[in-house]
Amino acid sequence: MADASSAHLTAMRPLSSHVAVIGAGASGLVAARELRREGHNVVVFEKGDQLGGNWVYTPEVESDPIGLHPNRTIVHSSMYQSLRTNLLREIMGFRDYPFAAKEEDEERDPRRFPGHREVLKYLNDFAGEFGICEMVRFETEVVFVGLVEGGKWIVKSKSKTSDEGLEEIYDAVVVCCGHYTQPRVAEISGITTWKGRQIHSHNYRTPEPFRDQVVILIGSSSSATDIYRDIAGVAKEVHISSRSIASETKEKKPQFDTMRLNAMINSGYENMWVRSKIKSVHEDGSVVFIDGSVVVADTILHCTGYKYHFPFLETNGIVTVDGDDNRVGPLFKHVFPPALAPSLSFVGVPWKTVPFPNFELQSKWIAGVLSNRIALPSKEEMMKDVKAYYSSLEASGKPTRHTHDIFDYRGEYADWLAVQCGSPVLEEWREQMMLTVAKNWLVRPKTYQDEWDDNHLVLQAYESFKNGV
Repeated sequence: MADASSAHLTAMRPLSSHVAVIGAGASGLVAARELRREGHNVVVFEKGDQLGGNWVYTPEVESDPIGLHPNRTIVHSSMYQSLRTNLLREIMGFRDYPFAAKEEDEERDPRRFPGHREVLKYLNDFAGEFGICEMVRFETEVVFVGLVEGGKWIVKSKSKTSDEGLEEIYDAVVVCCGHYTQPRVAEISGITTWKGRQIHSHNYRTPEPFRDQVVILIGSSSSATDIYRDIAGVAKEVHISSRSIASETKEKKPQFDTMRLNAMINSGYENMWVRSKIKSVHEDGSVVFIDGSVVVADTILHCTGYKYHFPFLETNGIVTVDGDDNRVGPLFKHVFPPALAPSLSFVGVPWKTVPFPNFELQSKWIAGVLSNRIALPSKEEMMKDVKAYYSSLEASGKPTRHTHDIFDYRGEYADWLAVQCGSPVLEEWREQMMLTVAKNWLVRPKTYQDEWDDNHLVLQAYESFKNGV
């Protein structure tokens, strides 16, 4: 009979799992790399015909421009033609594969805030460097993921090139399909009889369809910031409706949202106005705001974000997505459902963070846990942590829909993940660069992507890249 010490050694012996990764966007690519580094056998399922996820631009839009009809044609990407990153490339890339400019290649975009095509090329470079494409099944949609006996998962998939579906058993599933496809729209009194046009930013591509129109844009997020500038150049009028202006609610407004709104107000566009929340709309085309002002509009453009949406995932109610409040839960540190850990995990749920390095650290954590190199707390301890987090949100006045908004503690979260993984915490220059960008954007909202004064931080970044992370 084995003694206690030998039993302990057996329990901690490294494991190699058969893992399904759903999605070959940025989160799926780095998850696949980290899982394979830990010795796992990985299959990546990708519905599209190329990697990159939301960074694959297409001029195609959905059949329902507001994105609500259940039988509409689905377009995964929300990318618009003019998009440039709102993060500097130095802080945007994966930590051990820097997003450095390739100025020697005329087909590349060397700008510090590059366009979306450059980001897609970077992801292709990353996949090529680490041999990830050989793990990807392209044009293969996951239609069902569910629990089976022994704590394993059945994954049902359907290939575009075959009429027959495929059923396979995996030890673990990592969900990396993003959350920028299922639109959320504002609830507006009278909208069913309003004669104007509605569109969600998911289906925005170019400003030309809005030429000479009066457009009301709802929202003050990153997409709203880009799109109002795009449209202001061709539209007759652009009115930005924000609940942060003269709001009748008492909920606490995120500080960064307020900063962004102030930048909009001071943006200098003569045909742009910032208004309060919409109260109602009417058959004559008029839009009434809660401050009493009225605008007759041609189009309402919802820049109101997205819903978390995992239609393929069946957990018997253990993991749920709150439709109204947009909370995925319960998730320990936004990654592991306590009752199903570590066989089910999510990469990329948090928002208002620096996505790629965050994906990387989450993936390292997941891969290490699955191989027994990293230990998770007990299910009871993880659930206690989740409940404490929910209580802290409520106490601070933060709405439930902001459960996965980690802007206020993004650095603390990244450092916590790094410690769990045995990796170095994020370098100070990254946070300083983030703060510099934010300040620059407030002063120069139109030109912050092309005017900056942080060369000392750039030198630190490239010195860090040269020395390795």
